[in-house]
Amino acid sequence: MTSITKRIGALFRIKADKALDRAEDPREVLDYSYQQQLEMLQKVRRGLADVATSRKRIELQTDELRKSTGKLEGQAQQALAVGREDLAREALTRRTTTAAQIADLQDQQTALQAEEEKLTLASQRLQAKVDAFRTRKETIKATYTAAEAQTRITEAVSGVGEEMGDVGLAVQRAQDKTEQMQARAGALDELIATGALEDATQPGGRDDIETELERVGADQDVEIELARMKAQLPAGSGPQPKGDPGAAEGGSEGGSDEEATS
Repeated sequence: MTSITKRIGALFRIKADKALDRAEDPREVLDYSYQQQLEMLQKVRRGLADVATSRKRIELQTDELRKSTGKLEGQAQQALAVGREDLAREALTRRTTTAAQIADLQDQQTALQAEEEKLTLASQRLQAKVDAFRTRKETIKATYTAAEAQTRITEAVSGVGEEMGDVGLAVQRAQDKTEQMQARAGALDELIATGALEDATQPGGRDDIETELERVGADQDVEIELARMKAQLPAGSGPQPKGDPGAAEGGSEGGSDEEATS
């Protein structure tokens, strides 16, 4: 049971793959892949901008703390000048805390600088790959479009295309029907000529005896007309009989006598 289920599942996957392959346009797939790469590049650039912004913010905070350090040192000197050692000690304590904060911010700034450099390099590499993919994509699309056009032209010329195949089948059917109709018409003409079928256009109908009598009468008419045409030929223009020349002359004289007698 499990084996049958696996085979059925494999069959459905095969059919689905075939349907997907027929419906899939590689140009659309390439455009989609290119769009995905552009979005990835955009994300890297946004990350780079965020890191650069954080680095710049820490840099500004560091500058502010440095200014505060200088101010606290000046306050400590002023406090000592007026005999306020306690205030001087407080100012120096704050200055020490501020210096520690500056050192921590510098470490963060260094780390962010390194991350920014890594993202910059990654962005440049990804940009180069995207540009190369775009060039290759357009080349493949152009090649596919040209091959598709060539295939359609070849199919149209050879008649193997789906549309031209339908036209070819229609022409073949029309030709077959025409030949069948011609054969039927010829067969009917033969049947009518032999008398197997009656000519419905003739009044009263016709049978085979009548047809034969008409043929004999037509033959007699031909013989009569042929004899009349021979009689109208001038003397000596007809063919001479073969044999003895004297007999031929006698025959000619007899013929002349017969013509005179007639």
